[in-house]
Amino acid sequence: MRSLKHQILILLLCSLLLLTASFLAGLGWYMKNRVTAAADIKTRTDLGTCGEIIDKTYPGAWSVQDGNLYKGIIKISLNNDLVDHLSSLTGDAVTLFLGDTRVATTVRGSNGERVIGTKVSENVAQTVLQDGQTYIGAAKVVRESYQTGYVPLRNESGNIIGIFYVGISHAYEQDIITKSLITMAEVGFALTVLVALLTWLFLQKVIIYPLHNIMLGTRDVATGHLPQKIKVSGAKEIEELEVAFNQMVEQIQSLTGEINKSNGSNPEDDPTKSQFNTTTQSSEGRKTIGLAVETTATTVNKPLLNLDMSRCIGEEGLPKGLNEDTLAQIVQFLQATDRPLSADNVAEGVKLTRVTVRRYLEFLEHCGVLKSQQKYGTVGRPVKLFIPL
Repeated sequence: MRSLKHQILILLLCSLLLLTASFLAGLGWYMKNRVTAAADIKTRTDLGTCGEIIDKTYPGAWSVQDGNLYKGIIKISLNNDLVDHLSSLTGDAVTLFLGDTRVATTVRGSNGERVIGTKVSENVAQTVLQDGQTYIGAAKVVRESYQTGYVPLRNESGNIIGIFYVGISHAYEQDIITKSLITMAEVGFALTVLVALLTWLFLQKVIIYPLHNIMLGTRDVATGHLPQKIKVSGAKEIEELEVAFNQMVEQIQSLTGEINKSNGSNPEDDPTKSQFNTTTQSSEGRKTIGLAVETTATTVNKPLLNLDMSRCIGEEGLPKGLNEDTLAQIVQFLQATDRPLSADNVAEGVKLTRVTVRRYLEFLEHCGVLKSQQKYGTVGRPVKLFIPL
């Protein structure tokens, strides 16, 4: 089963990816509309610009001579230099029509040749040649989609004798949109990774670490010795959980005091101890957690893991709040590692709180089983290490 941290991270990443995908889809739709509108504006502008260039370069009226298109005295039919020059200035496809037939063009067919002699589409011919209007919009040009502009060419008498065309390939528009979306996707991915990292650090500090400390505190109860209050910092709900746990600790301590009074004995003078057992039972899907207090009379007369502790424990037994089994567990861990350890290292190894473990380590140091030494790092507070003797 995944941890809470992993579940939150997965949910966050899925939400961010869904948000990014939705944003890119909306951005793509918006850019397509904006690019189409910008192409229409560019087409109208290029029609006017190219018309002025032609008029200044080739003075005179449009005319038809010997089946060819002329501008003044200059033959325009098959004038590749003119259309290529206009195309280089605007970046558009440029074509001149005599009637509905191409006589000079930059548009090429699948064989790479200029499509001279091909016809304009019927809807464009109707709008431009017959109705005498300018056509702006999408159109098929030699089986390829373009955003186009067609304007009629008139002779001195005002009769329409041909068409001037500029067009922007939709493939070019699509390439602009694709590159923009790829850039936005890369930025979105980088932001998603950054947000996930910051969220992971936040969860570690505000939720995971405080819950871990509270869990260790509850294990103190389960291992059979008197729990200690804990101090955690985190979200409001975590702090409320800390208050509830410390209230439970106070109630347990109060209950222990009442039991000792009812027995007419002092735990410091009596070699008996109170052991707390947490019993978890399950019945028909319901769990009941109860705290059972049992008093067992045991004498501390056996060595702990081959260490003679009699000189430390003495006739009065362990100090108040210490448990023989827990002490044996810590000593066994120290013997197994046999190296300098901090209270945090031992607490992690035996699954108890650092405050509880530190009391046992200081007791062993007082007995002469351990010695302590301060370890100074480059930054932060020094760490107290406990070294087996």
